[in-house]
Amino acid sequence: MRTHYCGLVDETLIGQTITLAGWTDVARNLGGVCFVDLRDHEGIVQVTVEPGSPGSTNAEVFAVAASLGYEDVLQVEGVVRARQAVNEKIPTGKVEVIATRITVLSKAAPLPFHAHENPGEETRLRYRYLDLRRPEMQRMQRTRIRLVQALRRHLDADGFQDIETPILTKATPEGARDFLVPARMHAGEFYALPQSPQLFKQILMVAGFDRYYQIARCFRDEALRADRQLEFTQLDMEFAFVRERDVQDYVEAMVRAVFREVVDVDLDAQFPRMTWAEAMRRYGSDKPDLRIGLELVDVADLVKDSGFAVFSAAAGDPDGRVAALRIPGGASLSRKQIDEYAAHAAKYGAKGLAYIKIDEAGAVSSPIAKFFDEAAFAALIAHVGAGNGDIVFFGAGGYNKVSDFMGALRLKAGKDFGLVQDGWKPLWVTDFPMFEWDEEAQRYVALHHPFTAPAVDDIADLRANARTAVSRGYDMVLNGNEIGGGSIRIHRPEMQSAVFELLGIGEEEARAKFGFLLDALNYGAPPHGGIAFGIDRIAALMAGTESIRDVIPFPKTTTAQCLMTGAPSPIPDGQLAEVHVQVRAESKS
Repeated sequence: MRTHYCGLVDETLIGQTITLAGWTDVARNLGGVCFVDLRDHEGIVQVTVEPGSPGSTNAEVFAVAASLGYEDVLQVEGVVRARQAVNEKIPTGKVEVIATRITVLSKAAPLPFHAHENPGEETRLRYRYLDLRRPEMQRMQRTRIRLVQALRRHLDADGFQDIETPILTKATPEGARDFLVPARMHAGEFYALPQSPQLFKQILMVAGFDRYYQIARCFRDEALRADRQLEFTQLDMEFAFVRERDVQDYVEAMVRAVFREVVDVDLDAQFPRMTWAEAMRRYGSDKPDLRIGLELVDVADLVKDSGFAVFSAAAGDPDGRVAALRIPGGASLSRKQIDEYAAHAAKYGAKGLAYIKIDEAGAVSSPIAKFFDEAAFAALIAHVGAGNGDIVFFGAGGYNKVSDFMGALRLKAGKDFGLVQDGWKPLWVTDFPMFEWDEEAQRYVALHHPFTAPAVDDIADLRANARTAVSRGYDMVLNGNEIGGGSIRIHRPEMQSAVFELLGIGEEEARAKFGFLLDALNYGAPPHGGIAFGIDRIAALMAGTESIRDVIPFPKTTTAQCLMTGAPSPIPDGQLAEVHVQVRAESKS
């Protein structure tokens, strides 16, 4: 139906007759001439229609052009001509197509929004097919497509084997909730949609496939936000006979090559490395944004003898922390703005936020000054490096909680005060804790997942020092986003059983949930490790958007709905009966 794409018409085609197909982006009837901007996925070209004499072919074409509306679908035949009024804003701006025939293939109803508008997200998602026509959305989707193509080329060339793993699998909830699928042929039993291909890819290593990858669809029934969806895509990888550095060096080179190919960005020749403990101490985050130069400063030793009970209690607690964050120029904050910072910190667990404010003349104001003698207060200010025009915020409490809310405060301050540098800052975060203690459940939970190997090989050592045990996990971070996470896996069944035991998973439960894995490890499992990269997050970074919904063709809303299709939706009782399911009325108590 066409010989050329609209956005690729150029001066080499002048004098040629071509056929185009696309959507009416804009139609302008100026009386003596009609201009139609015709758009397809490659771009826009101007189609010019001259009226001609009554009854002529040109007059018929002009009549069609004059009747066009937004988003009508056309086939246009015409001759390429040099354009007198050049439009430097578009690649086709030096040429136009003089129409000799226009066929309307489909008429569009009145639009809820135009392709060059940016309506609210609810409207965009309800009419996603129109939203995806917008040039900006086309650009972002094609960035994602190029990303996946580049990854596949890189991995295929290096001998990785693209192997599909099951979508209908066994429910093994260890983290987010599973999506469950009733099994029609097995009454009362269910499949689960995979949260990741983790166990299957480990079993592929046991099976001797050595290097595996998959562009995998994964599903997690969890709360949504800008960087999370119920269903998402990851690049899943696994290597046999490797140590941490083998995996890291390979995928680091891969990421550098892909960024260069897809978005012409040169990342660091070698990504810096930082332990989890250092990242939390300096930045209050295990995915620090290194474009922001602000750092947290521990001040427990300077405040432990103060009269401020909140500080002294946290300073005296082995699991406590008192941290300070100096914001250059922060003295400009009003009391209302300071309260807004406190409210922001409260979202991450802060019960309060102390501060010291030093104006441009050097005058100090602080609600905590009265709890310190003059020398101790001066020493505190000097230790955090505060000077005229600065504000210093303080957080006190449990170590992880203080790190969380002070880290969130650091990000907010960096954005509010224009302290986010341009460019790309990759980072490896390593040596994660093996476990963290869940106060509510009164048991350890795995910080990565239960199949991550500990740094120690001795089971007795692991049991004796579970609280401080370090794992062989690692994350790749870019501009404050975790884009990939992985680890060396447990390959010995006795170590896997010991980890399950420390996580409160008894032998009977372990056999019921993970017996197939334990059996596989018994038959000669090689040392192995891997990593998974979030395709959606990387594509969003490459496309320059903060929301992964912009790079997913058909995403869910933050309320887990598809506004376009109306999913989720009720299912008729007869269909539910076929899969042995009955819906109970929601309790109103």
